[in-house]
Amino acid sequence: MARVLMFGAMQDVAGWRERTIDAASLDALKALLTAEDADLGERLSGPGVFAVVNQTMVRGQHPLAPDDEVAFVPPVSGG
Repeated sequence: MARVLMFGAMQDVAGWRERTIDAASLDALKALLTAEDADLGERLSGPGVFAVVNQTMVRGQHPLAPDDEVAFVPPVSGG
């Protein structure tokens, strides 16, 4: 099962910081999270939200292995 982490506003919406979830791909993981919580699903698909798998930013159908770490990071700004 992948270790799933939420940061910043994503953690606030999810109501949790860390869980383990069984999913074959990043898209499948997002679908599972959306089925559990529509508000979280909407936030996950929002602009500027990105996923980091094993400390590398990824998108879409990225496959997941059981020992992967997946972090969802909210939009950030800087200057």
